[in-house]
Amino acid sequence: MEGKLIIFSAPSGSGKTTIVRHLLASNSNLGFSISACTRDRRGRSEENGKDYYFLTPEDFKEKIDNDEFVEWEEVYVGAFYGTLKSEIQRLWDSGKHVLFDVDVQGGLKLKKYYGDKALAIFVKVPDEETLTQRLLARGTENEDSLSKRLFKVHFEMSFQDEFDVILINDDLEDALAKAQKLTDDFLKENIIPEKATVI
Repeated sequence: MEGKLIIFSAPSGSGKTTIVRHLLASNSNLGFSISACTRDRRGRSEENGKDYYFLTPEDFKEKIDNDEFVEWEEVYVGAFYGTLKSEIQRLWDSGKHVLFDVDVQGGLKLKKYYGDKALAIFVKVPDEETLTQRLLARGTENEDSLSKRLFKVHFEMSFQDEFDVILINDDLEDALAKAQKLTDDFLKENIIPEKATVI
């Protein structure tokens, strides 16, 4: 099988993870690309090798030096995230196409690396007020962290036109249906919309 990649990127709180989980549950031919990171696990719910590959900063930097990442970045000071080449190969070897839930910079690097083998989708909410409410509803943000997240949102939004598709998530059921159609069209017929197509 010629493996393909479907990339979902978005500012925090836009709903990309919900969309990705839905696609994984509905499509047996998709496998989730597990990112590597250097941050601590969140509570007891996160598992190494399932949610992330949790690496020490030293291990992460060694893998950078060994050219083991397709893409990586220092998202915050001392907080590294990246996609291991071996992870993508693992999924292709298992007969699956690769589904990504990555930040905006990572998504663009993956698209650049894989070209037409990849479909890059930017998920966004209709407006900043909606996004702020979603972030507050998580109960994990204080005033300072919310301010930092919103600053990053503005930065990330400036890259949306570099993605193949901009998916507006104002109604979840509608967004899920659109995401499924994009997936089907790309995997079955190799359809990649014109850059920055808004749906």
